[in-house]
Amino acid sequence: MGLVSSDRRPDARLPSESPIGPSARAPSEPHFASGTNPTGLYGPEEQETQLRDLEDKLERCLAGMTMHFQPIVHAGTRARFGYEALLRSTDKSLPHPGAILDAAERLERIPTLGRAVRAQTAKVFSQAPAQRGVVFVNLHLLDLMDKQLTSAFAPLSKIASRVILEITERTSLEGQIDLRYRVAELRELGYRIAIDDLGGGHARMGTFTLLDCDLVKLDMSLVRDVDKQPMKQRLIRSVTDLCREQGIMVIGEGVETDAEAQVLVDLGCDLLQGYLIAKPAQPFVDPL
Repeated sequence: MGLVSSDRRPDARLPSESPIGPSARAPSEPHFASGTNPTGLYGPEEQETQLRDLEDKLERCLAGMTMHFQPIVHAGTRARFGYEALLRSTDKSLPHPGAILDAAERLERIPTLGRAVRAQTAKVFSQAPAQRGVVFVNLHLLDLMDKQLTSAFAPLSKIASRVILEITERTSLEGQIDLRYRVAELRELGYRIAIDDLGGGHARMGTFTLLDCDLVKLDMSLVRDVDKQPMKQRLIRSVTDLCREQGIMVIGEGVETDAEAQVLVDLGCDLLQGYLIAKPAQPFVDPL
């Protein structure tokens, strides 16, 4: 799931800034989208009322939706490589991007949300000069199956050569019979593919090879305090070595200190992203 994405380390996030949106929480702690309730606590009428309320909130957030962009830079030189598009809304009926994603899933409106995100991103980036580089656009797995995504007439397809579609490793990719076919279609249109949250423990390390991806993002749990933890360093080194053999670029995400950045450079990361570089902004912000 990747309609929203984080832009800082896990222990310093706002509620919206977990790897897929909802705030980090203990495994035993239940979580429901704002305006929804666990099945069985309310009768049919109450549930219908809750869903109508949630639908209204989602519509208001979609009407106030904006896209912010966070720079991604070359690790060694800090030269700009591109930006990640991050969902925000001026309407706080749903208080953060994670709640918007939760609501869209609950209401089976992921295609609506995904198309809105892609259309707004395309509108902004189609007017950006080539010097801005590429744009990373997060995809929910259901977006990957959306026919509009592979339409040559879709807004994002018109700038496909400048777009990297980012799929979170937290999403299960198994059982999707035509997944590789869909990826092949996207590549024919000019898109590149990135896998998010690699090594976060939510899927097997081999998942990204299924997609024949171009880039991978290290999970922020690996990046946090990497300069102080040799075990993380060994794991990242194994990932960067493997990716280099396959021609895949590695992004260290959630970088917040110079020490973390330097270790990631030493370990072979190609790109860096995080508050050390710059916070997200609308429409663009230059790396510090």
